[in-house]
Amino acid sequence: MKAYFWHSVVLLGMAVATIVALDDLKVDCGRDSVTLRWRVAQSQIDTSLLRLGGCYPSSISAGEAMFQVELSDCNFRRLVTGDTLMYMNELTYMSGPKAQLKSFSHLVVCAYERPADWAPRIFDPVFHTYGQGDLVFHMELMKDDFSGPHLSSEYPLGSFIHISAAVEQMFHQPLLLLLEECVATTTPELQSEGLVHPIITNKGCLVASKTSNSKFEPRQKASEIRLSLQAFKFTVGKEVYIHCNLLAWDPSGLDTSKKACHYVKGHGWVLLDDPYHSTLCGCCDSSCESRKTSGIASEKHGITQNAVLIGPLVVIDKSLA
Repeated sequence: MKAYFWHSVVLLGMAVATIVALDDLKVDCGRDSVTLRWRVAQSQIDTSLLRLGGCYPSSISAGEAMFQVELSDCNFRRLVTGDTLMYMNELTYMSGPKAQLKSFSHLVVCAYERPADWAPRIFDPVFHTYGQGDLVFHMELMKDDFSGPHLSSEYPLGSFIHISAAVEQMFHQPLLLLLEECVATTTPELQSEGLVHPIITNKGCLVASKTSNSKFEPRQKASEIRLSLQAFKFTVGKEVYIHCNLLAWDPSGLDTSKKACHYVKGHGWVLLDDPYHSTLCGCCDSSCESRKTSGIASEKHGITQNAVLIGPLVVIDKSLA
């Protein structure tokens, strides 16, 4: 196995390769994963602002950030050339516009000897979009720490409903998962005569965050988005279903109609994936225009999956007990 970081090359067997190209950076390229550790000497660096592709640090301590990620996540790009199989990404630092230390990026490359029997897989993709491969979308109710499925369908009024949405990208070009729209209804089908409670509207604006403590949680993977929704007073005691439109999109193609925004009291609308570009959320209080799609729509840079359903769940008001 070969492993690179910038110009450094280390030749090893099939074990993990470790490269220290800079004094404060260590990259371990595993068979299917990467561990990157950045130790920061400069006091003006906020390690929470480091990103590896679309991923946040796995852990942060004083003067150090560590990423432990799969090669299938964080927008790694795969390239096969000659006898080498390479996975490439960028470690970036996103500073504020008035910060003394400006934003920067470093190229991260893990390169492996191409196995003699390796050949590209042959696909018959369901969707012909940016990249190749099938996409499978999921949504589910999660425990408070997102460690597994929530075991009860009941939520006390004011507690948090934790929702995880994910897309299995298989062999598809890495995409960023977004929630275009979500509504709560009293029926498993969207009906014009049924009660509807808006949660996410306007192409990715979490409107529920303006009147509650609802929020998007920091991303763990580009292919997953997490939502903590404060249980709302909507048909208390009755079954509620949540319908969402999911969007898997090119991470470099965010705009006013392709975004994830929540309202932070005292700060206004904030863009989940890059707070310093929160101007994309400026339309959340008006209209974020985009061409309409229906069913399963495919465009050059992504796919929309409509009518993803979770539930039923029941919001209970303990004060009425």
